[in-house]
Formats: sequence, C-alpha cells, structure tokens
Amino acid sequence: MLKKLTSVFSFVIITLSFNSSYAQRAVNVDSKLKEYIFKADEVVCLEDASNKLTIATISSAAYQSKFIKNINFYPKNYNRSSAYWYRIKVRFKEDVKQNAIIEFFDQITDHIESYLPDTNRKYVKSVAGADLNFAERSYHHKNFEFLINTTKKGEYYYYFRVKSKDQVNVIIVYRTIERFIGYALSEYIMFGFFYGMIVIFSFHNLLMFLAVKRRQYFFYILYILSVGLYEMSTDGIAFQYLWPNHPVWNEYAYGVSLFFLSTFGLIFTKELLHVKIKAPTINKVINVLLGVRFLFFLVCLFYDNDLFKYKFLEAIPLSLCFFTGIYIWWKKQYGPARFFVLGYFFLFMGFIIKIVHILGWSRLFIGNVVGYYSLSFGFLLEMVFLSFAIGDQVRILKRKKENARKQIIKQMQVNADLKDSINKELEIKVAERTKEVQQKSKELQQKNITIEDQNEELLSINALLEQQAEEISRMNILLEKDNITLKTNIEKVTDARVNATELDFDEFSLKYPDRDTCYKFLAELKWENGYACIKCANTTYCNGKVPFNRRCTKCAYEESVLHQTIFENNRIPINKAFYLVYLMYNHKGAISSHKLSEKLGIRQSTCWTYASKIKKVMEERKKDLKGVGKSGWRKLVLDK
Repeated sequence: MLKKLTSVFSFVIITLSFNSSYAQRAVNVDSKLKEYIFKADEVVCLEDASNKLTIATISSAAYQSKFIKNINFYPKNYNRSSAYWYRIKVRFKEDVKQNAIIEFFDQITDHIESYLPDTNRKYVKSVAGADLNFAERSYHHKNFEFLINTTKKGEYYYYFRVKSKDQVNVIIVYRTIERFIGYALSEYIMFGFFYGMIVIFSFHNLLMFLAVKRRQYFFYILYILSVGLYEMSTDGIAFQYLWPNHPVWNEYAYGVSLFFLSTFGLIFTKELLHVKIKAPTINKVINVLLGVRFLFFLVCLFYDNDLFKYKFLEAIPLSLCFFTGIYIWWKKQYGPARFFVLGYFFLFMGFIIKIVHILGWSRLFIGNVVGYYSLSFGFLLEMVFLSFAIGDQVRILKRKKENARKQIIKQMQVNADLKDSINKELEIKVAERTKEVQQKSKELQQKNITIEDQNEELLSINALLEQQAEEISRMNILLEKDNITLKTNIEKVTDARVNATELDFDEFSLKYPDRDTCYKFLAELKWENGYACIKCANTTYCNGKVPFNRRCTKCAYEESVLHQTIFENNRIPINKAFYLVYLMYNHKGAISSHKLSEKLGIRQSTCWTYASKIKKVMEERKKDLKGVGKSGWRKLVLDK
C-alpha cells in the first residue's frame, strides 16, 4: 500500500513540475495593439537534429511537451547543422479587423518556414530567407514578413522552422499592416538620409582630391564607401537593390566589406595623421596588422568563408586607429587628431552599444531602436568628425601656406631693397673702374708702342736663331750616327769580353741586366731557325701573355720562352741563372757552390742544386762543346 502511495505521489510531483516547466504564456492581442516584440519567456524552441520533422509532427500532442523555454534574451540556433522550431502563443481577445504580420529581423537567416493557422485552424506554410531570390518574398522588404491568416477571437499557436549556416538572433515581432507600412517608410527614409550622407561625403571628398591631390581624400572616399557597403549588406538593402537574384553573394558581402573597411580605415589613419613621421613604431604595427588582415581575408575567401562570422575581430583595427589618434593628439600635439579621436570615440561607442544589443541588454539601458542602429549612428558621426579632421588639416596647411607666402613676399621686399643698394654701389664702382680703365688704356697704348719696337728686334734675333737651329740639327744628326756606331762597338766589345774573359756579376749585368733582356736572348736563340708549334706544327704565332712567349694562331697553345731550356722551372732570378751557367762553363764545372753563393748572393744549397744540373748537362754535351771557346756557355741553354 505504501509503495502504491509513493508511486502516485511521485507521478503527481512529476506532472506538476512538467506542467510548470513547459506551460507557455500567451500574448494578448486586441485592436489597440499595433506592435509587439515577443520576449524570451514567450518563445519556446525545439532542436531538430535530423532536419526531417514536419509541421504535422511538431504540432502533434506528443511533441508539445518537447518544446523548451528560451534561456537567452533572443533565441539562437546554437547548433547550425540542426533546424530549430520556434513556437509562440497568441490570444486574440476580440476579432481584430485590421490585417497583421509576423516579422523576423536578422537578414542573414538562410531559411525560414512559417506555419500560421487560417480560419479553419489549418496551418498554411510560407517560406522566406536569405537563400531565396528577393522577388520570392511575400513583401519586398529587407526583413522577413509573414501574413497572419486569421485575426478572429481565440488562441493560436504559430510555428516557425529556422535553418541557417550562421548563428542568428530569432527576433519575432507582431505588427499590424498599418504599423508596418509606417515603420518601413520611416526606416527607408532614414536609410536614404544615411546613404545620401555617404554619397555626399564621397562626392565632396572626390572634388577635394581632384583639387588638391592629397591621398587622404582618396582613402577616405574608399573608407566611407566601404562603410556604406557594409551597412547595406547587414541591413539587407544591398540584397534588395544590388544583387536581388544572387543570394549566394550575401554569404560574402559583409565579410568583404568589413575587410575593405578595416584596411582603408588603417591606411586613412596613416595618411591623415602622418603616422610614418610622427609615430614610426605604430606605423610598423599598422603595416603588420594590414598584412595579417589580408592573409585572414584570403583564408576566409578561399578556404572557409564561415570564418567571416568573427566580426568582433574588427575591434582590433578599430582600437588601433583609436589609440593612434589619441597618441598623436596627446603626445605629438597634432591639432586635427582631436576630431579624429572624437569621431572614433563615437564609432567605438556605437560598436559597444551594438554588442550590448546583440547580447539582448539594450532594452534595459538604451532601447531597441538606438541599439539596433547604434553602429550606423556611430559611422555617421565618425564621418562628420573625420571630415572636420580633414578640414582642420587643410586649414593648418592653408595657414602654413599663407605664412610661407607672407614670408616670401617679405623676403622679396628685402631682396629688392638689397638689389637697389647693390646697384647703387655697383654704379659708383663702375664709374671709378671706368676712370681706372681709361688711365690704364692710355698706359697700355704707350706700352704697345714700346712692345712693337721690341718685336721688331726679336724678329731679327729669331731669324739668327733659326739659322743656328738648322746648324745644330745638322750637328745632332752627325752625333746620332756616331752614337749608333759607338753603341754597336760597345756591344761588340761587351760580347767579346763576355766570351774572352771572366766577368764579375756587375759587368755581366750590363749585357743581361733584367728579365726581358734574358727572355729576348732566349727567344732569339730558341727560334733562330723559325717558329713551329710543338702541338700542331703551325708556323704562325702571336704574342703570349708573358713577354716573349709565343701563342699558336691555330690551336692557341702558348709556348713559354723557358720551355725546353735549362732554365725551365727556374726559381732564381733569370739574370743570376745566366751568370751561374756562365761561371760553370768558364770554370769547366770546377767552381764550388760556396764560391757561386758568394758571387751570386744566393744560398749555397740552391747554388749546389743548379751547379749539379749544369754540370750534368756539360758532361752530356762534352763533344758538342769541344773547341767552341768562351761562347760555348750559350749552347748549354737549349735542351737537345
């Protein structure tokens, strides 16, 4: 018995808790209610992970208890691979004669199916979403609207199936048609004002750019156009008017526009505030951020466009621009930066308010309208103050230009006065100089007369000198002939002495003083019967790289003048090697290496090595050297 009572008590507790957990509060609607935004506890949801549930299944009694209350201010599709069913409960307290709609706000929602009951309480399906062409919408409006099929007295359940690749805020609003028309007209008028301001600012700055050719105007135009494109993409205006038949572009539009917005915003900051000059370190940081932002954009565009949803990353370039303006205004005392800071302050506040609105806190502080359009208001105020910053910069430049012009005029006046005073001084000096020149001219005339007389005397003297010069020339010719004869006789005498007696090194050096003389002697001795290439037997040659070497004109082989001589691979000066051969020959190989070292100034070991080589050659050619006299040392030079 106790067991049965326990079971019954447990069932009652579970039933009561079940009913209290899933009971949904109905929203009362009457003819006075023009608009109503459904609150968090008035919307229940069900996740469809299979994506296969139908309205018949969802609306059945078995599934009513599976809907759960929304825990956030705005319902969201947390699992983007699933479909989500949302249900609201509406109670018409009386028959409402005016038509009404249900509206969804988030323009990036891919697919929405509405199931609204008609007068027979049968559910009628309507479809909308960002994946459909704009013309397929029931109402040609940027938001998603579904017509309520009946406004008869009674309670009704409205079901909505939401499926989106991006996480969206499911904001459900009830509006009468009259209220919707007034709201839509007001909103589009505001859009016209906002985008008209963008066009006006762009055109104005384009004219300024064409007039003054300053780059900040050009980047400012690109920046505010990027702002306009981003706002049009997020508001759904771009889809409505620019690409209504290409819904796939909605997946890229806001990401691309955000990239251009942050990029041109950073570049405009650099140009307007002269960051490269006033803050080089911050300029480097901006350049790095531009590179990273570009790489991230490429990854989003070509690898995973799902990364475009991380819009909060744009707070980084926004904060950097804001910080740069504060730094240059505060530290560098640059006047236009104060308007720049003020403009970014309002944009920063709009950004914060937008985040608060997305988190669902805007109703507590600022209201839905201000929260929803806060970023647009921030951009508008930013554009105004950035224009003031550019104007202030132009004013400063104009003031500097005016000061420079005044300085130039003042300097020109000083130059004119200086020029007049210099001209007066020059006139006085010219007059004085003219008198001096006239006086000197008279003196020069007198001197010219004297010089003419002297010239006549010089002419007569020159005639005598020419005669003497001719005589000297004849004497020089005769002396040159005598010198040639004398030089020839000296060479003959020297050869005779070399061949007749033993000379010391100084006397020997008169005949063979340097390398070129020795090489010339070897060349004449080596090729006295004519040249023939040892490689190809060609008989024509040209000069080689080393003096007196001969290069074959056919095979280009260069033959050294030392090749096939006793001096090949020689490591001592060639003239000393000549003298060593000369001494060895005159002493018939009997001179000691110590004596050779003393005469030549070369180490005894080196002299011994060369003496041994020469003595060996003399032994081999004993027959050839017999009876040739003192000149026989020359025959030792060439190899057989």
